[in-house]
Amino acid sequence: MNVAKLQAAAPDTLPTDLAALEAWFDRRLDEKLAEREANKVPSLCVIATKGTMDMAYPPFILASTASALGWNASIFFTFYGLELLRKDLHLKVSPQGNPAMPMKMPFGPDWLKRINMPIPNLVSGNLPGFESLATSLMEQTVKAKGVPSIKELRDICIESDVRLVACQMTVDLFNYRQDEFIPEIAEWIGATTYLGEARNADVCLFV
Repeated sequence: MNVAKLQAAAPDTLPTDLAALEAWFDRRLDEKLAEREANKVPSLCVIATKGTMDMAYPPFILASTASALGWNASIFFTFYGLELLRKDLHLKVSPQGNPAMPMKMPFGPDWLKRINMPIPNLVSGNLPGFESLATSLMEQTVKAKGVPSIKELRDICIESDVRLVACQMTVDLFNYRQDEFIPEIAEWIGATTYLGEARNADVCLFV
């Protein structure tokens, strides 16, 4: 390293001996890295794979929240998650095989609304109309608590510039047509392309 040349270029700022010069470079590097980190815009990638009403909330809530915080956010909808991008949403709740899902009444006195009524799979899977009942109860609970609907959350994501990305392979697999889905979809791509974006994200979530 030619210290003399560096000193000639910046005589008032560079130290004179090699050890001090190396320490100066280390300090400057730390400052630049800290400055770069401070100016970096965080990014979030969410991979949405499920198309039920209850599982539609996490990707839209996470992405809209990230966008509100000033992050760059995107959601990759693949397999059944692609249902969340349809123009007409007809999402259902399926309590079968979902033991963590609370079964509570959305109306009535407080003591009644606090009671959890777990339904055995034998009943939920064989009782006609039970899925529609569970969906109706969930919709009433969401409305009573002032939580936005799935469509409203999706609209919030669109208005917040969250990139909604559709899996082209899923479209081909299930013989979908692109005109069945909302026009705000940013891209129709495969997993290979999206993984290139997800690899560089600060936070990547699979839902």
